Amino acid sequence: MRRLAVLMMLAVLTTGCQAPAEPAAAPATSAPPAPAPSASATAPSPPPCARKTRACVSLSTRQAWLLRGGVPEYGPVPIAHGRPASPTPAGTFSVAWKDAVHTSNVYGTPMPYAVFFAPGGIAFHQGDVRTGSHGCVRLSMAAARVFFNRLRPGEIVQVLP
Repeated sequence: MRRLAVLMMLAVLTTGCQAPAEPAAAPATSAPPAPAPSASATAPSPPPCARKTRACVSLSTRQAWLLRGGVPEYGPVPIAHGRPASPTPAGTFSVAWKDAVHTSNVYGTPMPYAVFFAPGGIAFHQGDVRTGSHGCVRLSMAAARVFFNRLRPGEIVQVLP
């Protein structure tokens, strides 16, 4: 099953989700080429976190990044965060510890690739990024692995509202 998931992910990454478009026929008359989009129109906005931050989370945009010296190293990636009844705390924290095969002591649910950073067991971990969590920052499987492998205890995590 795991091998199938990896093969499917590689297929999506190398071929995309849609079949390639058929080449368009050449127009009957030649028109001047359209201007290239400006860099500001296509470049993603920089992460909003402080330069010393290693992992940056924006709750309002539902995105996370890994930074090195304030420069994005990975991301932005989509996230899910806490529901109104159990919000993800905003603030600046430090990575406390990691567990690749953690299970929640409170909810009994798996938390693969958990990177704990805030009081109350708040962590980055793999999970559904389409629905709210109990306070953790959920990531796709691929992103959770990257965060788990690159973050070290003591590194700074900044969570912005």
